[in-house]
Amino acid sequence: MENKETMITSTHVENIYKLNGKVPLSKAIPFGLQHVLAMFVSNLAPVLIVCGAAITRNTGQHLTGAEITQILQCAMFVAGIGTIMQLYPVWKIGSKLPIVMGVSFTFLGSLLVICTNSKLGYEGMIGAVILGGIFEGFVGLSAKYWKRFLTPVVSGCVVVAIGLSLLSVGMNSWGGGNGAKDFGAWYHIVIGFFTMIVCLISRYKLKGVYKNLNILVGLVSGYILSIIFTVMNIAPLINFSNINKTISQVGYFSIPKLAFFTKHPPVFNLGAFLTIAIVFLVSAAETTGATTAVCTGALNRDIKTEELQGSLAVDGFSSTISGCFGCIPLTSFSQNVGLVTMTGVINRFTILMGALILILASLFPPLGAFFNSLPQAVLGGCTVMMFGSIMFEGIKMLKALEFDDRTMIIISLAFCIGVGLTQTSGNFFSAFPHEIGDIFNGNAVAGVFVVSLILSWILPKEKKDKAG
Repeated sequence: MENKETMITSTHVENIYKLNGKVPLSKAIPFGLQHVLAMFVSNLAPVLIVCGAAITRNTGQHLTGAEITQILQCAMFVAGIGTIMQLYPVWKIGSKLPIVMGVSFTFLGSLLVICTNSKLGYEGMIGAVILGGIFEGFVGLSAKYWKRFLTPVVSGCVVVAIGLSLLSVGMNSWGGGNGAKDFGAWYHIVIGFFTMIVCLISRYKLKGVYKNLNILVGLVSGYILSIIFTVMNIAPLINFSNINKTISQVGYFSIPKLAFFTKHPPVFNLGAFLTIAIVFLVSAAETTGATTAVCTGALNRDIKTEELQGSLAVDGFSSTISGCFGCIPLTSFSQNVGLVTMTGVINRFTILMGALILILASLFPPLGAFFNSLPQAVLGGCTVMMFGSIMFEGIKMLKALEFDDRTMIIISLAFCIGVGLTQTSGNFFSAFPHEIGDIFNGNAVAGVFVVSLILSWILPKEKKDKAG
């Protein structure tokens, strides 16, 4: 079997399928841009939700539009920094794998609880993010002591759960975006369908390495059609006024600012930290699944302890950096994991170009605003297959297991309980503290991880009868 991890010193376009080695800039930039566009909107959406609801400590005032714009700028900056940390480790921090970092949806419920509390507010929230990131970082560095509990059945279940949990995200985007007033309008459906068809045709018709740019081709094509619909007053798909608004608020060039030097420095509170600490463990489970999927799906091998250790350390410590810039936690982006496993493009230098594009976009706010104008339906048309590919990798992992009664019980209960909790008509955990409900009611990954981990730990392994 071909070794995709051999150290290569030459520069060649075929290196996009190799972990190491350089790719010509003319090829590396579009492949890197593809990664940026696949996650750009999703990277900013949690920030908009949380910071839009947040109030400042002791005043009860909401953040201003300019302040939120600057936090969005920081979200792009820290996502780029976190991705570089994954690609090119320092000491034990970093996996050396093609993993893209971005702002996480996982923390949404707990963050909203903290940032809307007048005694904690936005300042208490970013303080909790800083402490929680340090906590997860040290959990990651100690991975060699607990990795044995992450059995293949647990990892497989988590990867499948990540894919399942993202399916609704893709379809919500296709419909126009979660909470959109015109959700399901005919033009969203048409744009999403058109984008998906272009992605599929490009996948089969483009030759050589270019076929793996099918997502970028789909995104650009869908965006152009959206512009035509908007300009011809067929459908309101793109709002270019947001670009002008961004320029008026923060200008053409702006350097991300540390929260310590703003009007809203972080406040450290033990209760806020405890509220978010368990969610960092759930994020660690998601990152474990994503890192495992990259190894099995793109590198055709099992994950190494030092890779898990490094990946989780970045997950935590990059979240701390994010908090220092007034932003919310980072995690490995499953969208990009799906892109890596689907295209086979694993080159670190190529993904580095994507990280640098993110950092560049953070320095030039209008550029970020332009990327953010990408219609949700275009993104949905591209991502549905990417999300499905993650689930496919998880199924392949489960397929490699021995299907005995023990495996059947673990998989069955993990998905029935973990996924079932997200589909109940009410709050299943209404008798428990609300933090418990925030973690499990809307997060299939958390439930699947906890149930599969416990069962894998307590259920006895079946003894094989000796022949003769």
